[in-house]
Amino acid sequence: MQSKDRNFNAYESVVNLAPYTFCWIQDQNTSVTRLVSGPTRYTKKDNEIVTRGTSKFVNLPPESYVAIENPVVRDENNEPTFDDFNQVKLRHGDVEIRCSRNWNEPFPLYPGEQIKEPITKLTVVQKNTALRLRAKRNFEEQAEEIAVKEDDSTDYGLEQSLEKNIRNAGDEWLFKGPATYIPRAEVEILEEVQALIVKKNCALRLRARRKTVDANGISRKAGEEWLIRDSGAYLPSVDEELIKIEKAQVITDKSALHLKALNLYTDIYGVQRKAGEEWLVTSQNADNHICGVYEEIVDVVPVTTLTNREYCIVVNPWVDGVQKLGTRQLRKGESSFFLQPGEELLHGVQDIEVLQEDEALLLQADEDFEDEQFKVKRTAGDRWLVRGPCEYTPNIAATLVTRRKAIPLDVNEGVYVRDNKTGAVRSVKGATYMLKSNEELWSKQLPKEVEQLLLKQNLGQGYIVLPDEKNKLKSQRTALTPLDNLKRVRDQTRVVKFRVPHNSAMQVYDYKKKTSRILIGPDMVMLEPDEMFSVLRLSGDKPKKPNMIKSLVLQLGPDFMTDIVTVETSDHARLQLTLSYNWHFDVSSEEGRRKIFNVRDFTGTACKALASRVRGAVAAISFDSFHKNSAKVIRSSIFGRNKETGKINDCLDFPQNSLKITNVDIQSVEPVDVETRKSLQKSVQMAITITTNSQEAAARHQAMAEEEEAEGQLVQQRLKNESEAEKRKKELLELKALSSAVETSGQAKAEAQALAEATQIKVNAELEQAKILAEAKQIKANEEIAEMKARNLAQIEHQKALNQLEIEKANALAKVETDKFKQMIDAIGANTIADIARAGPEMQAKLLSGLGIKSTLITDGSSPINLFQTANGLIGAPK
Repeated sequence: MQSKDRNFNAYESVVNLAPYTFCWIQDQNTSVTRLVSGPTRYTKKDNEIVTRGTSKFVNLPPESYVAIENPVVRDENNEPTFDDFNQVKLRHGDVEIRCSRNWNEPFPLYPGEQIKEPITKLTVVQKNTALRLRAKRNFEEQAEEIAVKEDDSTDYGLEQSLEKNIRNAGDEWLFKGPATYIPRAEVEILEEVQALIVKKNCALRLRARRKTVDANGISRKAGEEWLIRDSGAYLPSVDEELIKIEKAQVITDKSALHLKALNLYTDIYGVQRKAGEEWLVTSQNADNHICGVYEEIVDVVPVTTLTNREYCIVVNPWVDGVQKLGTRQLRKGESSFFLQPGEELLHGVQDIEVLQEDEALLLQADEDFEDEQFKVKRTAGDRWLVRGPCEYTPNIAATLVTRRKAIPLDVNEGVYVRDNKTGAVRSVKGATYMLKSNEELWSKQLPKEVEQLLLKQNLGQGYIVLPDEKNKLKSQRTALTPLDNLKRVRDQTRVVKFRVPHNSAMQVYDYKKKTSRILIGPDMVMLEPDEMFSVLRLSGDKPKKPNMIKSLVLQLGPDFMTDIVTVETSDHARLQLTLSYNWHFDVSSEEGRRKIFNVRDFTGTACKALASRVRGAVAAISFDSFHKNSAKVIRSSIFGRNKETGKINDCLDFPQNSLKITNVDIQSVEPVDVETRKSLQKSVQMAITITTNSQEAAARHQAMAEEEEAEGQLVQQRLKNESEAEKRKKELLELKALSSAVETSGQAKAEAQALAEATQIKVNAELEQAKILAEAKQIKANEEIAEMKARNLAQIEHQKALNQLEIEKANALAKVETDKFKQMIDAIGANTIADIARAGPEMQAKLLSGLGIKSTLITDGSSPINLFQTANGLIGAPK
């Protein structure tokens, strides 16, 4: 703090210096500047000038310091040194830190000294903090390292460092708190370092910037990493770098840590680990684990718990501390364990196979072993069944091929079974069956054509319904899946069965035995493995076309079939006949049943034969003859005539397949030639016209008669209605007159009655109102009287209270005055009062006697004076 006089004059002859002030005076002859400090009155010489005016001493407050630039050189006694010219020596370019602890008295600045920085408070380093310092130049740190502990009530004072500590330029170190840091010119503050708090279950991961010794006294190389596990505050040194804070992994009974060593080291549990080694840390080792610098957490391994109904197979297990690669180990419950590094579960935790009475397991041996459960020696490749009811835990030397269940079969159900040893295929029907160890279900393949016919004609029985892939999404959105969006798949292992409808026949062919069998419905067909349905391909449409109808069953009839036949008469008129034949098969005998499938396309064959007969018969007659006798010609040509009676036969038999034609229906006869068709149409139209005209005339005559009759009835009804209307009108007028009379008398009566009631109500209301007003006035008067009485009583009571208070106040004041006067008299005393009373008159008497006046009385003349008994009580009662 430099204070200069603003009215400074360098050439003043006298300089007055107060205490704790100074100035610089320069001798112009020698150019030597010296310090003059007060208190003094200094008279300058002619060759001296003041280079720095009156300034105050530098006064350092407690716990502060100042930086002085170009400080003076001091000797061992801390006194400034001078050169040969009596000029104070300076350390030019240097800076000196002066602390209030060493410079507790104000001090002046010698010539050349300057304050580089203003006075600054000393830096207090808190607990768990430190200052990171760096040396600007080489120096020897020996002395006064003042460290006042902030968290302790004892005064440590000065701690003299007896050891010399040499600092080189660029060295860095920490000044730890709690303490007060005294700065040095050779040292700069880089930053304030906060202590790192090591929480519970946490650790600091540090790295050495250079070769150093850590807080535990362990030598560390540059780049080496280590952990600080102790809880509390930790202040890293300048050679330590924080990498990160490692948090502990909590280890419970349900989990373990899978660790991997990154380098050769000894872990925290005292076990030496090699690089790449893997191991587990469980709750038996520790409750939590902080990953070391040479450790890597591979995974958190959950506990594997097996109940008494579970088991697992461990691949590459650890046995007695050694991993058996390529082997497997069976572990059963109840147990809990952690999978060691390298171990794997084959198919995870599995349930023990619990077999019911109708279940079995098909097993296959992978190697030779002794089956302890069944006391049997198994050879690799053997297959056997384990039947229920029982519990089975698989053996690691055996593979579970499949789980089998007994197939319940009804009387009309069956499956195809194949023996793997012999290759024979057979069907099993009508009983619950369990496949043997050497048996499997066999799939019977059917031609696509047969599959479609089965699905269509068997109503989907024996088929599994699956959604079509193309319409899968559409099917899921609908509540009921359309049949078009369904894909039906037959269970090929089931015996193919077909319900032969009533009055139908089916042929099944056995390719192995080369025989066939015919079944007449209603019946159930169940195919053996070597049997196949015979597909019928019949002619259809009009006229008949081959292979139009495909079916597995043959209808026995009676039924009909329609065909179109083109014929030509003897006079070359071509006609197109539409004929419908009624037919049925004669299966009354066994021989007739065997013949029904002899002709494959019976419809086409029969229609061709019948058409040939009709064409032959029509060709022998003319068009007119055929037109008049078409039915007889056709029926006689088809059925023929009895040679004995000459009548037309009832039916036509086809002995080849037992087919009988029982009737023929001529649906239409149309000429093929256009001119013939037109002539025939004209004749038909003329006949239709004549018939139509006659029918129209008869209908017209009938309509006219009905119209006349209807008009007569209508007139009669109109007259009746008019008469009835007049009667109703008369009754209406009578009712209106009666209603008007009733209405007039009722209205007058009602008005009079209403007026009387209104008057009565008004009078009653006025009377009630008067009563109420009188009661109200009475109530009001009573209330006013009561109020007045209450007011008067209140005023009387109030006045009484006031009077009583006044009386009490007067008595109290009188008593106070009396007591006051009495106390005054008692305090002064009767003799004193008598002397006072006597002193005045005596003095006045002496004065008057001196003046020669015997007596006098001075008054204004308006106030009466009572001279009687004036002095009574002042000098006491008369004795």
